[in-house]
Amino acid sequence: MILLTVLFLCIISTYSASVKGHTTGPSLNNDKLYKFAYSAEVYVDRVKASLQKSAGYRISSGVDVNLLWRNPENDDDQLIKVTISDVQVENVNERPAAKNIFKGKSTVKIIGKEYLEALQRPIVLELVRGKVKNFYSYQNEPGFTQNIKRGLASLFQLQLHSGAAREVDISGKCNTTYHVRQDQVTKIKDLESCETEKQGFTSHNRILDVNTKATSATIYVLEDSFFKSIKAEENYVWLLNSRRKTGAKIVSKQRLELKSVQAGPGLIAAKQVASVIKTLDTSYVAMPLAAEPVQSECRKCSSLSEHWQSIREQMHPEKLSKAEAARSFLSFIKNIRKATKEEILQIIRNEKKELLPQIVDAVTFAQTPASLEAMLEFLDFKDASTSPLQERFLYACGFASHPSEMLLKSLTAKFKGDIANEEIRETLVIVMGALIRKLCEREGCKLPAVVEAKRMILNRLEKAKKDDNVRMYLLALKNALLPEAIPVLLKYAESEEGPISNLAATTLQRYDPSFLTKEVKETMNRIYHQNRKVHEKTVRTTAAAIILNSNPSYMEVKNILLSIGELPLEMNKYMLSMVQDIINFEMPASKTVRQVLKDMRVHNYDRFSKMGSSSAYSGYITRGPDVSSTYSLDILYSGSGILRRSNVNIRIFDRNAELHASQVVIEAQGLESIIAATPDEGEENLDSFAGMSAILFDVQLRPVTFFEGYGDLMSKMLSATGDPINVVKGLILLTDYSQEIQLQSGPRASAEFLGGLAIDISGGMEFSLWYKESKTNVKNRVAVFISGNTEVDSFFIKTGMETTLEVETALDFVTTVQFSQYPFLVCMQMDRVESPFRRYVTKYESLPSGRRYTARRGKAELLAGNEYPLHQENSNMCKKVFDTKSDSSSSWF
Repeated sequence: MILLTVLFLCIISTYSASVKGHTTGPSLNNDKLYKFAYSAEVYVDRVKASLQKSAGYRISSGVDVNLLWRNPENDDDQLIKVTISDVQVENVNERPAAKNIFKGKSTVKIIGKEYLEALQRPIVLELVRGKVKNFYSYQNEPGFTQNIKRGLASLFQLQLHSGAAREVDISGKCNTTYHVRQDQVTKIKDLESCETEKQGFTSHNRILDVNTKATSATIYVLEDSFFKSIKAEENYVWLLNSRRKTGAKIVSKQRLELKSVQAGPGLIAAKQVASVIKTLDTSYVAMPLAAEPVQSECRKCSSLSEHWQSIREQMHPEKLSKAEAARSFLSFIKNIRKATKEEILQIIRNEKKELLPQIVDAVTFAQTPASLEAMLEFLDFKDASTSPLQERFLYACGFASHPSEMLLKSLTAKFKGDIANEEIRETLVIVMGALIRKLCEREGCKLPAVVEAKRMILNRLEKAKKDDNVRMYLLALKNALLPEAIPVLLKYAESEEGPISNLAATTLQRYDPSFLTKEVKETMNRIYHQNRKVHEKTVRTTAAAIILNSNPSYMEVKNILLSIGELPLEMNKYMLSMVQDIINFEMPASKTVRQVLKDMRVHNYDRFSKMGSSSAYSGYITRGPDVSSTYSLDILYSGSGILRRSNVNIRIFDRNAELHASQVVIEAQGLESIIAATPDEGEENLDSFAGMSAILFDVQLRPVTFFEGYGDLMSKMLSATGDPINVVKGLILLTDYSQEIQLQSGPRASAEFLGGLAIDISGGMEFSLWYKESKTNVKNRVAVFISGNTEVDSFFIKTGMETTLEVETALDFVTTVQFSQYPFLVCMQMDRVESPFRRYVTKYESLPSGRRYTARRGKAELLAGNEYPLHQENSNMCKKVFDTKSDSSSSWF
């Protein structure tokens, strides 16, 4: 028994020694030359397209590998030499000669003699336990060729046991997972985890942004402790969140296959790596395995001035509602992002007045340090004559897709300085509020410029005495949506009167329900039920909406429903419509509302049969697999039949995000004296006023006043032309996504998606005492152009795909009121005109010499117009309105 035990221990010790004598990574045999066939392929195409028709190219070569040195004290430490030879470049897919850009060109002509020689110079790798510890190459080689060598070197990195590891390769420092099964090893690299210098930016709102997905897998097959074959594949996919059918993919493949093993050079005798490297070539230096950033030079590129001249005609004001204007706008932005401040200023200072607003839009949306410096140098806020350009600049800042701290800091400095136009001063602080919110949402709330801007707005609001100043800072908070501002907003909503109280309430309405605390709901309940003071009905209905949209309790809903019947006539009808809309549209509070309505003391004929013309209604504009869009229309009248508030909202949402695309509110007050009517409770002392307020892409704009005061009202009624007042007109950058990616095979790839909007929103209000009729009209004219360009740049060839979408449309909302009788007749109409929709996909390959292959496909269609039905009660009312008009027009003779 003792003999058996001793024998067993001897066997174990012998086995242990043999394990220690072998490497834990791939191992090369001494005096052997391993000859491999190597290929690297790149494909660019639509996401679901087959690779057989993709744009792309293939680099193929021979690769010789031999062992130079093995550490005498550690077999796991090896130095290997890798040499690329016989380089060939060809199409990744078979193509007719007429469409083959490589036809008749040798590798030297395609790549260039200098680059080819650099590519074929050997590299040396130090492998320790299968991982690349050092990468030796020649320091002065072009970055492009170095990265191709890094891509090849990264394939030699392997561990021979299953498990996770964090390792450095051409992609940076990444999390990798190994799965080992006999002679096959699968390596999965988490590309999202790679620590590397990120280049690019994304859009502010998720709905307007681009979704990305990246995967990487490598399969190793081993034979005689070294590689028999290696197959690696990377996939990058980009999808527009707003239309997931639109996207692109890049597929990068590498393949290394052993062809033969021959007799090779012997080992170099040395104790340390440094001695071996010195013996080989003193020009070798250790370099990072992670890719170095490289940028190809743009050949035959036009200057900024030349590009502007080529698109100038499309940027005239009368063409701004066309898709071509949005296309030109985006191309201009791309060129501005490469320009210097001096180049930008040269165009601005030499252009005609009518084109300057469009240039200001593009320069501001470029969002580079040079473009910001150019705008701040060009615009003089002490000069009132350039106020329209100042306003365009400020609104473009407010809509910025990725604002910088420097932008907010610059605007804060301007606000503290002299500003000639008071409206510009108001717009400036409103835009500062929008920038504060965007920076905070990107975890920038503690940036010094953000902290200073927040403190300034809150402190100045607290000290403000004039209503105009109070309104200005409240509008800034309506954009900023600061949690710390909620107590201040509650104070103004409950204690003030008229427009100030209403503005504070509508600001609270914009907050996410998670911020609406018990204190907020208690205050809103006091306002709605008028527990402390009488409030005008615009404030009360806003308070009710806040309660019903923030997870209301059973008793809160019950008290609101019990109040119906005790309210002013039109407010009764409005609240009924609001409750019915919550149920019909399945809003979050619908379940609680249904529970309350089971109580017959609440749900009875007397309460639910109140007459009136006010209404609230929501519906779908589109319902799609990616995003849906809704509209909500609510209109509130005074008891005398005069409009108090008309509110049109359009929202876009997906499963995870929402975008308040637009809101146009027309408000009027104090007009009862015109028709000798009695004002409603709480509205006896309101001055005559009518105006319009708009939110566009989550940014509150400066409100527009139609008239203020009885004298101004009478003057404008007598001189009224019925022409609409412009609320916003210009060019807006919606989608702004740019990303640069290092492919494992060596080349750099980029994905850029830009979405531009040419927009014209106007609104008007007509009032006729003679015909006892009023009409409000909100016109939305838009053109959208989206372009996506996905490209792989390999210094000797560019291959990529461009996707474009364009649509032109218009949405009109008209409200006609006839108040010659009670209940007065109200007809709401919402129409969308026929809309041309075009989409194109262009795949290309090009050489620096100018030889180019292009394949283009497109589709154009006409989207049918639509008259949205709204609710049945409105349809019945519209028939009466137009029947009355028809009767009156035929009764003259």
